[in-house]
Amino acid sequence: MFKTNQPIFKLFWICMCLVSVKTFAQSDYRTNNELTNALKQIKSKHTANVKLQSLTKTVGGHDIWALTLFKGKPENNPAIAIVGGVDGSLLLSRDMAINIAENILNNHKEILDNTTFYIFPNMSPNASEQYFSKLKYHKLGNAKKTDDDRDGRINEDSFEDLNNDGLITMIRVEDVTGDYIKLKEDERIMSKANAKEGELGTYKVFSEGIDNDKDGNYNEDGEGGVHFNKNLTYNYPYFKSGAGEHSVSEKEHRALLDFLYEQWNIYAILTLGPTNNLSNPLKYNAANAKKRVVTSILKDDEALNKFLSEKYSKITDSKGAPPAKGKGGDFFEWSYFHFGKLAMSTPGWWAPKFKGDSIVKAKKNYKANFLQWAEQEGLSNYFVDWKEVSHPDFPNKKVEVGGIAPFVMTNPPYSMVDEISKKHTDFVVEVTKMQPNISIENVTTEKVDNGLTRVTLNIHNKGLLPTHTEMGKRSRWLRRIKVDLKLNSNQEVISGRKVQLINSIDGDSSKELTWLIKGKGSLTIQAGASHTGTDSTTINLK
Repeated sequence: MFKTNQPIFKLFWICMCLVSVKTFAQSDYRTNNELTNALKQIKSKHTANVKLQSLTKTVGGHDIWALTLFKGKPENNPAIAIVGGVDGSLLLSRDMAINIAENILNNHKEILDNTTFYIFPNMSPNASEQYFSKLKYHKLGNAKKTDDDRDGRINEDSFEDLNNDGLITMIRVEDVTGDYIKLKEDERIMSKANAKEGELGTYKVFSEGIDNDKDGNYNEDGEGGVHFNKNLTYNYPYFKSGAGEHSVSEKEHRALLDFLYEQWNIYAILTLGPTNNLSNPLKYNAANAKKRVVTSILKDDEALNKFLSEKYSKITDSKGAPPAKGKGGDFFEWSYFHFGKLAMSTPGWWAPKFKGDSIVKAKKNYKANFLQWAEQEGLSNYFVDWKEVSHPDFPNKKVEVGGIAPFVMTNPPYSMVDEISKKHTDFVVEVTKMQPNISIENVTTEKVDNGLTRVTLNIHNKGLLPTHTEMGKRSRWLRRIKVDLKLNSNQEVISGRKVQLINSIDGDSSKELTWLIKGKGSLTIQAGASHTGTDSTTINLK
């Protein structure tokens, strides 16, 4: 019988198991259960500075987690909300949100002295779980049963894996009536024929599957669900697939918005999602800004967006981001147009451009260029080679399955996630250094006749960011800066107001206030708002 030194043998296998676990944990994106465990570990490790709560459970039974990072009382400091998973296919956003929290707690805990963070790692847990299923495809909806093609039936035309590779890609069918051709730069890519350039279509292209309900469409009514990023109130896309019966129809949407509306200390929201106003700042349009329903960023906010974009690009070293705007009902647009907050959004990563060299020229087509970059990086499983299959809908035609694999163009290899998260943490830290910060400065008292004292001071915003966005001022939802005189019974304001409200103060700017006050003794003056911080001073009347 084979004999071993049992203690050494056991120790060896324990070490091997630990190595295996570590390797597995760092090799790919985390499942919902792994993300939940990571959040609980953060809570247990940083008990004094972390609150973890489930806002609700989705129809699919997943928790919507809210992670609060704070020092003292969360509501006493201005706050930033970070929201991930608004698009279920952006797996990076989930892991990055948690990594940012860990980076703050481990390396930048001092910022909690002045800033609170509300972090929601994954608003689409059911959709993101599709990445870990036996059949991978981009899923954006929750677990609610929906009739996306509105034919009175549910889930009658879902995906079929025709080549049995566990991935849903595309099918191309040779057909002279089609409007697609093989891209000249890279024949693996299908491109719409351009008649103006003399191109004639030779292929039809569909999502991989079978037309189960025989309506001419493919996979249009599978396990659809309601998309988180289509169900918000701004520019809500009525009657569109994935939008839901009405805006904010889902438990996760209501829970998040209820939470945010109750946190008056939030001054900024960072959305980790497909819209990108940090690499591609929004442009002001005068006509759209004057509409009853405003559809353009306002003028002052355009300048603010550009300022933050420059900071972001420098810190994250991110260039060449493709244009990405809101498509209706998305969270980023809601956070600006309806919530009125300082709104920032980024996917965090996009496929870098292959620049080429003297031997290999960079291809112009975005997908073809991505394939060049993936090959340069030595990546695997990013493309499914076209393979001929038998298809019941096209019995006498050549049908092939293939194309770019799902998730690879919107999510980096997991080995890049830590570095991406670090850079975005650095950006978040930089934002906290610039946040609005109200202080009372240059207090003077002057004795005048008849027992009166003239009090003059400056309400100063020490931060580089304004106390309110222009949209926030227009919405009238954001609380204004309150200046309050705490009078004693023998004191009376003769000139000026006991309580004054200031609409906004620009970054590194001040508002001068003055009063005539009758009486003697000490007087306390307090100024600020929950999202700007407060300050107070005590003076003695002459």
